[in-house]
Amino acid sequence: MTSSAPAIRAPQLAVRTRAAVGLVLAIAILLFAGLWLAVNFVHAPAQFFQSAVVGFGNGVLYALIALGYTLVYGIIELINFAHGDLFMLGTLCAAFTLFDLGLKSSNVVGWLGFAVVLAGTMIFCAAINVAIEFFAYRRLRRAPKLAPLITAVGMSFVLQFVGQKWNGSTQRQWPSVLPAGHFSIGGVTIDHNLLVVVVVTAGLLGLMTWIVTKTRAGKAMRATAQDQDAARLMGINVNRTISFTFAMGGALAGAAGIMYQQTIGTTRFDAGFQLGLIAFTAAVLGGIGNLSGAVLGGVLIGLIQGFNDGLPYGFGQQWSQSVVFAILIMVMVFKPTGLLGQNVGEKV
Repeated sequence: MTSSAPAIRAPQLAVRTRAAVGLVLAIAILLFAGLWLAVNFVHAPAQFFQSAVVGFGNGVLYALIALGYTLVYGIIELINFAHGDLFMLGTLCAAFTLFDLGLKSSNVVGWLGFAVVLAGTMIFCAAINVAIEFFAYRRLRRAPKLAPLITAVGMSFVLQFVGQKWNGSTQRQWPSVLPAGHFSIGGVTIDHNLLVVVVVTAGLLGLMTWIVTKTRAGKAMRATAQDQDAARLMGINVNRTISFTFAMGGALAGAAGIMYQQTIGTTRFDAGFQLGLIAFTAAVLGGIGNLSGAVLGGVLIGLIQGFNDGLPYGFGQQWSQSVVFAILIMVMVFKPTGLLGQNVGEKV
């Protein structure tokens, strides 16, 4: 009995040792990151805050797109790779509609037109997303997970082809109706259109959070995410609930599309690939299936890119994607469920 005790304790000791080593490495990485930020802040405080402003502006856009990923995954555990290209169609819908209406200058008419086009773009993308769910994904809910995943990739190529025919194969430049100009605080320049993006994004995120947590439809969404069969027994229309979830995700993609088009001023048929990948990374980083995690992941990735590209002691813009995914890998190693994710196991 006593001779077997060391053999029993050996695996436990190995697990504790690995956990301790992982904790030490995580603390070392955090200390290095903190030291790097502190050195840049002391060396160039104005540049530090300017990089933070730019990164935060990009981060809220990533958060809008990431929420579409995490909403769908939270309900049916599908990684909808077509979501990035849906966002791309949102940029095209907004650009062509604003141009056809002749809204080119930032006046009262232009701002009112922008609000109308914002709502129209959200409805446009929501309708496309609901149609994709109905025709492509609904029959594959009980299929092996590889089948809907490949279907999502195929839908991504379909939407990208539509975008290429609509926009053309080259990048196009468009005027903006958002307020032009900027103001400065302590040497930090803040564009007026950035404030519009933050206000619109915060409003949409607040509205979506209220819908999910306080309304009857939101309760149905949470019940469906937990157990579809039990939700049916409680009288919930699961098909309608899933379609409503896709509509919400599509509407957020449309909002992100018009915000991106108005702040960047360009449209590209392949814009959804890179931005969709970044947004998916944000959802995974924050915890796929967690709404707050998607927002946190989007803002963090925006700040990481902003600091890396804008600080004097950064790696530079050419290393931006490498830095983001290196950080993602490190987070997955130490916390596989993401920053705010919970390990609840696979649904059966």
